[in-house]
Amino acid sequence: QFERKADGSLVILPAQHVDTGMGFERLCMVMQNKLYTYDTDVFTPLLSFIEAKSGKKYTGSYERDAKTDVAMRVVADHIRAVAFTIADGQLPSSGGAGYVIRRILRRAVRYYYSFLEIKEPFFNQLVPILANEFADVFPELKAQEAFVQKVILAEEESFLRTLENGLKRLDVLVKNLSPLGRLRGEDAFELLDTYGFPIDLTELIAREKGYSVDSQGFDAALLAQKKRSQADAAKQVGDWTDLLGEGENRVEFVGYDQLKVENAKVIKYRSVTDKKGLQYQIVLNRTPFYAESGGQVGDSGAMYFDGEKIEVLDTKKENDLIIHIVEKMPENIKDERVRAQVDVKRRNLISKNHSVGHLLHAALHQVLGSHALQKGQSIDENRLRFDFAHFNAVTKEELSQIESIVNQRIRENISLEEVRNMPIADAQKTGAIMLFGEKYGETVRVITFDKKFSIELCGGTHVAATGEIGLCKIVSEGSVTAGVRRVEVLTDAVAENYLNEKVALLSKAMEAFKNPKDLLKAIADLQEENKDLQKEKESFLLKEASMLQKTLKNEFESHNGFNLLIKKIDLNDGKAIKTLVTNLEKEVGNAFIALGSVNGDKAQITIQISDNLVKEKGFHAGNLVKQLNDGKGGGQPIFAAAGGIEIGALDGVLGKVKEAI
Repeated sequence: QFERKADGSLVILPAQHVDTGMGFERLCMVMQNKLYTYDTDVFTPLLSFIEAKSGKKYTGSYERDAKTDVAMRVVADHIRAVAFTIADGQLPSSGGAGYVIRRILRRAVRYYYSFLEIKEPFFNQLVPILANEFADVFPELKAQEAFVQKVILAEEESFLRTLENGLKRLDVLVKNLSPLGRLRGEDAFELLDTYGFPIDLTELIAREKGYSVDSQGFDAALLAQKKRSQADAAKQVGDWTDLLGEGENRVEFVGYDQLKVENAKVIKYRSVTDKKGLQYQIVLNRTPFYAESGGQVGDSGAMYFDGEKIEVLDTKKENDLIIHIVEKMPENIKDERVRAQVDVKRRNLISKNHSVGHLLHAALHQVLGSHALQKGQSIDENRLRFDFAHFNAVTKEELSQIESIVNQRIRENISLEEVRNMPIADAQKTGAIMLFGEKYGETVRVITFDKKFSIELCGGTHVAATGEIGLCKIVSEGSVTAGVRRVEVLTDAVAENYLNEKVALLSKAMEAFKNPKDLLKAIADLQEENKDLQKEKESFLLKEASMLQKTLKNEFESHNGFNLLIKKIDLNDGKAIKTLVTNLEKEVGNAFIALGSVNGDKAQITIQISDNLVKEKGFHAGNLVKQLNDGKGGGQPIFAAAGGIEIGALDGVLGKVKEAI
C-alpha cells in the first residue's frame, strides 16, 4: 500500500493489491474436501513414510501438545522447501539465502531428533519420495535427486554431530547446578552461538533434567549480538532524486556492443552510507557498464560531466536499474551530454574469464558426465572460480584432460554466435544449458561456441572468438560442500605469469640440487636422509630424557599429600619432554609435575598430573597453563603445555605454579 521513504514517511503507491493466500496447498485442501492442508495428498505420502521410519503413529491431531504430530508435519513441510531450493541452485551456507536453507534444514533435524527419537540422518531419505511425487511438474528435482539427497545428508551429519557436542557441553554446564537450578542465559546463548543449539531444545533438555533456563538472560545476550551485527552492517540509504520525473526509469544497456556512450543523461541518483563511508549511486538512461550478475563482477570506469571526470567504482543491478557507484557527485548532475566509458582492459579480461567458463562447463560434461552442472561461479579480471556438481574429487588425470580440451578449443579460435531475445521455447529446442538457479524471461540470450560443443543461456559479456582467451590453466580443485566441487582457472597473461613463476621456482630448485638429471629422485633421497637423521635425533633425545628421568625422580618434594616437582630443565624437544613427564608420573605416582624449558628464542611450560589428583583435588592441567600464560596454551586435565613464553619470564611462571595449586 505504501512506499516508506528514508525519513520514515509513507507515500501511497499508485496501485494497491490484496494477496488472497489461496496457494497450491489450500486449493488442494478445498478440492479434496479436507480441513487441513496436511491431510491432502500433497503431504500424506511423506507423512506415511515418516510414520514407518520413526515407528510412531501420526494421529492427525492439531493440539499444541501433540509433539509427535507437529514434528512429522514440520519434517514433511521443510523437506519441500529445502529440496526444491537446492535443486534450484541454492546450497546451504553460513550466510545469505544459503543460511535460510540451513536453518530450515536444522529445524527439521531438531524436531525429528527430539520428538521422533531418530538419532541418525533421516531427512535426506524423503527426497526420493518428493522427487517421484513431483516428477511431472518439477523434473529438475528428479534429475538431481542423488545430488540433492547427498547435500542434505552432509548437512544432517554435520548438525547431528553438533547436537551431540552441544549435549555434552550442556551436561558440563548443568553439572554444578543445584537441584531445580537455573542455567545462565549466557550459557544458553553459547550453546546457540557455538553449537547451533536452538533455545527451545536447550529449554526442553533442561526441563527433562529438572532445571530451567534464564530466558531473559538469553534474550539479552542474543539482543547484544544482534546489535553488534546491526552496527557492523549499518547502512543508510537516501531517497532517489528523480531528474526525469516518476515513471521515466527505463535504462538501455548497450554494453554488449559499445564500451563508450555519448550524450547520456542521469535519470536518478541517491546517497548511501555504510561502513565503507559515503558513496553515491547514479542511474543513466543509456550505459555501457555491465552490472554485477550471474557471478560476473560489475564494470568499473568513468563518467564525464561537462568534462569533470567521475570514477565509477562498481556497477550493480537493482530491479531493472543499472546503478553506477561513485565516491563523489558531479557538479553538474543535470548534464544531458554525459560520456560513460568502461575500463576496456578490465572488461576484456573479465570477458575472457567468462567465456572460458562456458568452455570449461562443456569440457566437464565430456570428461565427468552430464551431471556436472554449474552450481555457481565468480568471475573477475583475475580469475574464474567455477562450482559444479560432482560427488568425488576430480583426479589429476581428469583435470589434465579437461584443461586440454579447453585449450584445444581456444586454439581453434571458435567464433562467438550470439542470439539475443530468442523465445525461451526456441532456446530449449537448441539444447542450450539452462541453470536451475537462474530465472529466465520469455526471451533469452543464447551464447554458442560451436553448436556441437557449448550452447548456454547467458547474460554476461564474452570474447568475439575463443582465441582471445589465449590460455587456460586450472590452478586448484577442491570441495565446496557435499556433492559440489570447485576449480579455479586463470587465463591469458595471468595464466602465463602463473606458469612463468612455476618455471622460475623449478629452476631455483634445480640449482639448489646442483641441476640433477632426475630432480624427483634427488628430492626423494634428501627426504629419506632427513628421515634417518630425524630418527637419530629422536633416539638421542629419548636417551637424554631417560638419563634426566633418573635424576629428577629424586627431586620431588612432598606437598599437601602429593609428590610435587617444579623445575627448569635443559631439554628442548616437546615430544621428548612429554615422554619424560609421562614416565616420571608413572614411576613416582600421586604426582604433580611442572617443567620449564627453552626452545629456540622462546620458552614453554609442561604440566603432568596424576589422574587421582585430578579427581580428588580438582586439578586441571589445561586450565592451569592458561592461567599461568595469560590464557595461551591448553590441554587435558592430566597433561598440558604452553609455548611462546618469553625466556626471561620463564622463572617467574614456574614460581607461580605452587601459588596457583
